Amino acid sequence: MPSRNKLLSKGGGKGRGDLFFLFAVLILAALGCLFVFSASSYNAEVQYGDKFFFFKKQVIGFVLGAAALVAISFLDYEKFKKYGLGFLILSLVLLALVFVPGIGKSNYGATRWIGFGSFTIQPSELAKFALVLFSAGYFAKNPARMRTFKGILPVLGAGLSICALIILEPNMSVTMCVAAITVGLVFLSGASWKTLFSIAVPVVLAVPALILAEPYRLKRLSAFLDPWASPKDEGYQLIQSLYALANGDFFGTGLFRSRQKFRFLPFAESDFILAVIAEETGFFGVLLLFSLFGFIIWRGFKIARECDNFYGYLLVSGIMLAFSVQTALNALVVSGCIPPTGLPLPLVSAGNTSLIVTMAAMGIVYGVSRHNERARGHRM
Repeated sequence: MPSRNKLLSKGGGKGRGDLFFLFAVLILAALGCLFVFSASSYNAEVQYGDKFFFFKKQVIGFVLGAAALVAISFLDYEKFKKYGLGFLILSLVLLALVFVPGIGKSNYGATRWIGFGSFTIQPSELAKFALVLFSAGYFAKNPARMRTFKGILPVLGAGLSICALIILEPNMSVTMCVAAITVGLVFLSGASWKTLFSIAVPVVLAVPALILAEPYRLKRLSAFLDPWASPKDEGYQLIQSLYALANGDFFGTGLFRSRQKFRFLPFAESDFILAVIAEETGFFGVLLLFSLFGFIIWRGFKIARECDNFYGYLLVSGIMLAFSVQTALNALVVSGCIPPTGLPLPLVSAGNTSLIVTMAAMGIVYGVSRHNERARGHRM
């Protein structure tokens, strides 16, 4: 008879995993396709002569992401432990390629993409999850590392390297997201409060320093504090977002009936899609949407808690942490609680790199849930 460890390490088995988590992820991503069409149809028709332009791209991303989710869920997730450093190095190389002429692609004053012809990817989306893979493998290999500041330096170095390359693009929002994920991973690993404090303080102090370093960030901060002081300039986007939120009221204007999507609200299908959703579905629609987000996050951390090994716990917790931080930051930006920055709403905003990578990461989480179910079956 094969040993219990061998049985559990195989990708097969009858474990169905957390189907509630799986269906919630697929439903949210499918809703994203619907909302992308609603938010982008007018702009797509004006700009490309095809109101389905962004919708078709999002559906392709959904299909590829769903395929990646299912395929990855059948893999033995513990094998990812060996490739964490490789994924990290690859993500750093891709982030560096952004600055290579002819490979890096610029848009709206930022160089955040690499590509050839019409094919582009955003390396920062890959880097967030590469950091999680590396950190989970590093801490799981020797859990005692978390007890000393020296032991966590490689994780801090990895996070700092990613942040440095992303801030040069420039992209402060994703930089903040990666910094939060780095600190969160150290916390989840079990580091002492003293160590966490020594990391968190410099991170917090870095935020005003980065704002002061670039004049455009100061303008954004000023517009955040008083958007009506520059209603046609830096404050324009936030004002239009607030108009959309107010116009939605409790029950919304109705699906496909947003006014702000008629080229009043910039990036209506991507970074500010939540404003269009709020306008069309109202307060109760947004409440239901974030109930779905909350359900996914709850089930994800539940899967992490039930995992029978430290690596699986850190891997799933890190993925869900990245998902949670990005969701929260996007909502805070759209509602005017923090200065406007470019950060997509995961699984919902237009953008194939973010959609496919996030769904693939959710495939890892679902795969761990299948492992958990098989492990419980063998213990019975």
